[in-house]
Amino acid sequence: MSGDLRPVPWIVPLLWSLVGLAFVASGWQPFDRGTWVLEVTPVVIAAPLLWALRRRCPFTPMLLGLIAVHCLILIYGGAYSYARVPLGFWLKDLLGTERNPYDRIGHLAQGLVPALVAREVLIRRGVSAGRWLTGFLSLCVAMAISAWYELIEWAAALALGQGANEFLGSQGDIWDTQSDMFCAFIGALLALALFSRWQDRQIARGPRWQVSPLKT
Repeated sequence: MSGDLRPVPWIVPLLWSLVGLAFVASGWQPFDRGTWVLEVTPVVIAAPLLWALRRRCPFTPMLLGLIAVHCLILIYGGAYSYARVPLGFWLKDLLGTERNPYDRIGHLAQGLVPALVAREVLIRRGVSAGRWLTGFLSLCVAMAISAWYELIEWAAALALGQGANEFLGSQGDIWDTQSDMFCAFIGALLALALFSRWQDRQIARGPRWQVSPLKT
């Protein structure tokens, strides 16, 4: 059944085209090459993986669009480093914060998108029964990813010393790790509250995955 892919809304291919253009543009002269590599690595992993799975395990258009937006957030942050993103300075003036808050947007997305990815995989594979259990497990997956990302930042700090400052982007905030994880938690809750029903509708009317549900 290789020809069973249904057309997706035009916004999804547009967003992924923007991801490709932004990736190339951001890599031309980023503020810090090492930081750029670290920040866009998830994009380099996710985009080919989604392409390879597009027929066997096609995700919903909504989720593909949100993943593309998350990629754009990462690419934009990697080009300038999170503490120097122009949009963040505008938000700083608007909100009256003491630091550039752009990285908080990244961590909100870091909770929101993985929660929906986990939820869709759980539903498609029939791993959990019940709306609340599926939501809880999706939240747990998002928080686990957030925790692992903070461990990666910690490892980078140990390995690179001062050279990891741009990647860490803590801006002198001693509670940066906890704040990042809290933002991911809020993002995951927003994902489940705002997008679950939309995701359910798209799963119901979309193409089936070409993998069998897991047996319990």
